[in-house]
Amino acid sequence: MNEGQVVTIFIGQAGVQVANACWELFCLEHGITSDGCMFETYEPDDRSYQAFFTPTQSGKFCPRTVIMDLEPTVIDEIRTGAYRYLFDPSSLITGKEDAANNFARGYYTIGQEIVELVLDRIRKVSETCPRLNGFIIFRSFGGGTGSGFTTLMLEHLMSDYGKRSKLDFAVYPAPNISTAVVEPYNAILTTHGTLDYEDCCFVVDNEALYDICSRNLDVDSPTYTNLNRLQAQVVSAVTASLRFEGTPNVGLEEFQTNLVPYPRIHFPLITYSPITTARRAINTNLTTSQITSECFETANQMVKCDPRKGTYMSCCLLYRGNVNPNEVNSTINALKGKKSIRFVDWSPSGFKIGINYQPPTTVPGGDLAASDKSVVMLCNSTSIRQAWERLLKKYNLMLAKRAFVHHYIGEGMEESVFSEAKEDITALIQDYKEVDT
Repeated sequence: MNEGQVVTIFIGQAGVQVANACWELFCLEHGITSDGCMFETYEPDDRSYQAFFTPTQSGKFCPRTVIMDLEPTVIDEIRTGAYRYLFDPSSLITGKEDAANNFARGYYTIGQEIVELVLDRIRKVSETCPRLNGFIIFRSFGGGTGSGFTTLMLEHLMSDYGKRSKLDFAVYPAPNISTAVVEPYNAILTTHGTLDYEDCCFVVDNEALYDICSRNLDVDSPTYTNLNRLQAQVVSAVTASLRFEGTPNVGLEEFQTNLVPYPRIHFPLITYSPITTARRAINTNLTTSQITSECFETANQMVKCDPRKGTYMSCCLLYRGNVNPNEVNSTINALKGKKSIRFVDWSPSGFKIGINYQPPTTVPGGDLAASDKSVVMLCNSTSIRQAWERLLKKYNLMLAKRAFVHHYIGEGMEESVFSEAKEDITALIQDYKEVDT
């Protein structure tokens, strides 16, 4: 087991709602009740909780986390909800007025008022870690707090904790559903602002999650709770190796080393398997090779883009539960022979494997069937540039008419930032094209 600790930071409405789903699952996995006590079945030599929870003097277990939003509504739900006694109240930080879906408000004006408070809290939580492994940040690209405030905070984190890993789980603007007209502006500005400040950014888009919920889980009209619980499973699978025993285990730094060939190209795609209901699970026998090949199907990806139209640079398969290493090896050898899975010629081996003995935990009353094994695949593929191209096209359409630009300039942003961001993302798309050739 990797003995380091991780500080999780949840930002803005999307981040806070993901926090609800994540802590619900982490508590179940570690046998911690909603008020932070251990269940009776607790084994004294089990230290797996340490990556995410700090034991307190009163014998409680407190999440190593900071949850913040520029306005109080969503966090007030936590303050009055089922897990209200789990969190240290000073870890829940709210401002008075929100960023109004405006990157510039989150970065230049409203965000500036609260950033010192948030950094101070992050420092206090980090100081409780015997060995800080890094930070995992959750936010959306499209909102004002998620885009603007996160950019501001990451700049500071970079100067305070330069060498520590910073991973980002970001909700990316979906191709056809949008919660805000100005999403393309916020997403491109925050990507431009954070490209150099984070090591790896896992992007998830809600539309892909909606499709997975309705197709694989028979949920007719999925709510954010359905989507977030699915995302929490992914986060749990990615961090399982930091918490539980396994043979080849993967630490935060190893994700970077294995997934990010060039510093700017750090946006891996995520797929998870098995995603199925209890009713369907009765009739299927899940083998290691089955769940692995499901990861390479476009339908199971958490971002809308087609990996068959790109090449893989690297691929990290993290198994958990009842998985036999020999089966994993034969599965991977079979995959290497498939024509649809193309690796760039300079990365012929391409696969990084993690196996963890802790099977996935399912939330009671949730959509997912319990399963004795699962796999999450993180792959860096050039096909994600399709998503960037779609986004940049929308950005350019709006910018050509200078639509909504005055809202950003009114908050103290210079107009030149719009064109700088556009050039940066154009260069990013070009970087992907070069890798492809």
